[in-house]
Amino acid sequence: MSIEKFQPSYDIYPERIERLKTVVPESFADGKINWDILRESLGSFVESEDVETEHYAFTWPGKREARRMAGKPPQGTLVPASGEGLNEGTTENIFIEGDNLEVLKLLQKSYAGKIKMIYIDPPYNTGKDFVYNDNFTQPLDEYLKITGQIDETGNPLVSNRKTDGRFHSKWMSMMYPRLYLARNLLCEEGVIFISIDDTEASNLRKLCDEIFGEENFMTQIVWKNRYNAAKEIHLAQVHEYIFFYAKNIEMIDPIYLPTTEEYIERYFKNKDKNYSVRGPYRLQPLEAGRSMDNRENLKFGIPGPKGGLIYPKRQWKWGQERVNEALKKGEIEFTETSDGWSISTKQYLKDEDGIEYGVKGFSIIENIYNQSGTKEQEELFKSVTLFPFPKPSDLIKHLQNIAKTSSTDIVLDFFAGSATTAQSIFNLNLQDHNHRRFILVQIPEPCLSESEAVKAGYKTVAEIGKERIRRVIKKIKKERPVDEIAGQDLGFKVFRLQKSHFNEWHDYKGSDVKELMDLFVKQEDALVAGWKPENLILEVMLQEGFPLHSKVEFMETIKANKVAQVKSEFCQHIIFICLDEKIDKKTIGQLPLTDKDIFICPDKALTDEQKVTLSDKGVIKTI
Repeated sequence: MSIEKFQPSYDIYPERIERLKTVVPESFADGKINWDILRESLGSFVESEDVETEHYAFTWPGKREARRMAGKPPQGTLVPASGEGLNEGTTENIFIEGDNLEVLKLLQKSYAGKIKMIYIDPPYNTGKDFVYNDNFTQPLDEYLKITGQIDETGNPLVSNRKTDGRFHSKWMSMMYPRLYLARNLLCEEGVIFISIDDTEASNLRKLCDEIFGEENFMTQIVWKNRYNAAKEIHLAQVHEYIFFYAKNIEMIDPIYLPTTEEYIERYFKNKDKNYSVRGPYRLQPLEAGRSMDNRENLKFGIPGPKGGLIYPKRQWKWGQERVNEALKKGEIEFTETSDGWSISTKQYLKDEDGIEYGVKGFSIIENIYNQSGTKEQEELFKSVTLFPFPKPSDLIKHLQNIAKTSSTDIVLDFFAGSATTAQSIFNLNLQDHNHRRFILVQIPEPCLSESEAVKAGYKTVAEIGKERIRRVIKKIKKERPVDEIAGQDLGFKVFRLQKSHFNEWHDYKGSDVKELMDLFVKQEDALVAGWKPENLILEVMLQEGFPLHSKVEFMETIKANKVAQVKSEFCQHIIFICLDEKIDKKTIGQLPLTDKDIFICPDKALTDEQKVTLSDKGVIKTI
């Protein structure tokens, strides 16, 4: 095999282009799309270009730039913030401090198609709050100014007043690229929940229809978030919305929520010979209501317990074959009344394998209130004002049950706020003994200078979120028995956004030869000055599509060089990374490379002879 040059790239379009080549290969010439041939291939599905023809379109000032922003490659990378998390050596939970647009781009290779559920609570567009001020030319530079990683100071957030003329447009331009990138991360059975209020609900619906597909809209959940009347002039606003979309609605099974003891005691009161496996049952009328279509095949006689046939007044819900099968299994019950016989079916709590059916979910959420979120914060921090209006963890736990997260599913929240999502995952894992993981992303938004948060020592919202996770873990360990938390992942790692370790090429538009030569000289070294090995390893991992929770170990069997071995359940191959200035020939002989594995090292670290030797082993990439 040949030796490749390591090329940093997060371009999200090549995969789409390759799929397009597979479907309409004739529309490509010399690697470029021939639009005329593509239009001919698509036939009547192409919009008419007649200026007189009108089409439905949802647009706003800035939409084109927002779409371009989604496809613009990131300029940064993530570096570990060691010591800010808990149980960092073993945990698979992730907290990322950074601008979520740049972070979502950095996660594209590693997590595409791997997220089961996304929940976000983006800034509401109230005219008083703030929205993210995306700079379309140098987004990372703006972020670094904000966080003090470069000299200039700046303001991460910008006021979005109703009087500025683009009140809705700014908010939608902020949301569009983030939702576009988020969709790529969802697995085929994945879903997204978005909290929103009335101000942008109608615009968000159109935005999501465009990005996720109108056909993948599940429902608009109404959440009764307050139980007391507020001071609105007209009707008291006691609700918000949660938009619910699927990546692919065809992959979503019927939704049933876990049962509660109260629900079982109220409805499932009967027992029979199947109780040991199927649990108690409740009765449901076999007689159909008037809402069912009139069907002759559902009008038949059922043998009664005292002889004769029992006919429906209108029709049965089930066909004759299904009724006969239920009679054999003892799943039908007869009750004698003054009008004759009433026939009911037995609805068991569990199926024939002993698995609970659950409760049908509703599009209204009640009995979970904002006040609960405030109370949770008060219990953890002994203060109610560190973070305003935190969502209650029970709300996000409820949404996880709707999404059917289980096992080791990953839940992403890229407007993490005070990290309610982390608390909900810890609690749900303890409840059902699963091992869900989270990825939280929060910009280090400065807390207001006179706020209780600053007085308590928290400079940013991200600091509040990290501390909340620490306190939740401490609380669980203090209150729960040791055997109950055994095997649970009660930890998290912290990563921080910073500039890439790879030198960025800047196009030169001047005419000074010396300046141009200086530019080439700067590009002779692929890496920026002052890079740290542990940070560069992480960037290489992300570039190669390995997730942040990958297992990184330095190989003890190799003594001559420091070689990192990176493994993940998401990847079938292993990457070996050595960043030493010279690679010893013993190291090359000891590398356990298969044809699928990758070895990455500095180009200058290898002699020509070593390159020839390595060309027969696996995939070799040099920096």
